Amino acid sequence: MSEETAPYGSGATPAAPVRKVRTHHLREMKERGEPITMLTAYDMFTAATFDEAGIDMLLVGDSASNNVLGNETSLPVTVDELLPLTRAVARSARRAMVVGDLPFGSYQASPEQGYLTAVRFMKEGGAHCVKLEGGVEMAPVISKCVQGGIPVVAHIGFTPQSEHTLGGYRVQGRGDAADRVVADAHAVQEAGAFAVVMEMVPADVARWISTELTIPTIGIGAGNGCDGQVLVWQDAFGLRTGKMARFVKQYADVHQVLLDGARAYRDDVKARTFPGEEHSF
Repeated sequence: MSEETAPYGSGATPAAPVRKVRTHHLREMKERGEPITMLTAYDMFTAATFDEAGIDMLLVGDSASNNVLGNETSLPVTVDELLPLTRAVARSARRAMVVGDLPFGSYQASPEQGYLTAVRFMKEGGAHCVKLEGGVEMAPVISKCVQGGIPVVAHIGFTPQSEHTLGGYRVQGRGDAADRVVADAHAVQEAGAFAVVMEMVPADVARWISTELTIPTIGIGAGNGCDGQVLVWQDAFGLRTGKMARFVKQYADVHQVLLDGARAYRDDVKARTFPGEEHSF
């Protein structure tokens, strides 16, 4: 049955019913070989735009730390900082599944801590599911959340919250280390995760895992053999400047568009050509 949802946080009833993306839809997409699309989103306008574009999943990532809040890494961001962003995205997406990212320190202490944090993202943030980093060692946390009715996306391979333990941004799963990534993938599936993100994993390893698992795999720097792909939107659409990670493809240059517009506005104001008569009462 189709579902009706309010469009982009307006509170109005949409003209036509919209089918929201659910966990079983993603599983069906994997089964028929249809790639899954995921982008990050941290506000109502990007959420509504990406939703309109047909993106399947919107991740309110802990990457907001260094893409919205001005931190150097994802580590400093807190639950209380991410919840308002999650609410904005959840209120603005009609179709896409909204994924709330559990930040560093909010779930690693115990399964109970992880469950209580996930509950906040579901109740206060309006997320449809949560994401957490880790493989074998995080299986008990995933299991606790799933048993409590919270869908979980796992995240293995390079896990940014563990960058200091891993020795920086390094590919995970090369050579003999592939066995560990494979074990992590099976562990999170067995714990009940409905999907798994694989970051900076060799393409052949990621492809093998994708064929082994029954749950969808979503890659970022893991080749095109995964069941889906995810990118940080500021990277994908050129808002960030400077050196990009090798796995990033830029589809637009939002930075240049904004820069040109801001300069044009500055010039008009300095020249007193804005506001003109047409903008005045």
